[in-house]
Amino acid sequence: MAGHSKFKNIMFRKGKQDSKKAKVFNKISREISVAVRQGGEDQNSNPRLRAAILAARAANMTNDRVKSAIKSGSDVAGELAEEIRYEGYGPGGIALIIEALTDNRQRTAPEIRSTMSKNGGAMGEMNSVAFQFKRVGQILYPAKTVDSDAMFEAALEAGADNVESDEEYHDITTTIEDYAAALETLSEKFGSPEESGFIWVPNNTIEVTGDNAAALVKLINALEDLDDVQQVFGNYEIADDMMEKLSA
Repeated sequence: MAGHSKFKNIMFRKGKQDSKKAKVFNKISREISVAVRQGGEDQNSNPRLRAAILAARAANMTNDRVKSAIKSGSDVAGELAEEIRYEGYGPGGIALIIEALTDNRQRTAPEIRSTMSKNGGAMGEMNSVAFQFKRVGQILYPAKTVDSDAMFEAALEAGADNVESDEEYHDITTTIEDYAAALETLSEKFGSPEESGFIWVPNNTIEVTGDNAAALVKLINALEDLDDVQQVFGNYEIADDMMEKLSA
């Protein structure tokens, strides 16, 4: 799959998540609740819920908090968060897709627009950049789980489209339709993955360096700090040395 060797960007994203536990817990709780509302409480028949609970475990959320989020999703009297996708451009012309869960569009859209404007970005119309991406399922296992050849074989047998490995991760991608079956098969064989869910993968990437890289990272950090923003995806690739400098 073109442009999908982004382990350094995966690590950067995870590092940001680990440093903001409270916000991460809130985002995961909201995702669990929405998953329950859409697909019910049974993880076996609701892959989105299963992925959200895996994310909760990886982030060390307590069982009580997970149960509370599930209950919130089951409560028909509770507020229903709406999934919204925003699109735009960041520094250096980088295309961005911003996924949000909100109970108030009139709050969320202006917050995102203001954050983009203040940090060198610009909002676009719906589908202005989505054509540059493909939505896929992603399953991440630590490299130590099994060697790359064994993971490649197992993942393809499970129905995955692509497997890429380095010294840190096995990065497995699937179609949206095959994600649930692949996740179940690989979980039975190797245990729960470190991370799984749906992502936007760029068809091609642009390497950003220098001031543009610093500005882009600042913008993405600011967007992900917003309570309603769940994830931010872009068609960028940041060189290893620049990533290390920005992550320091």
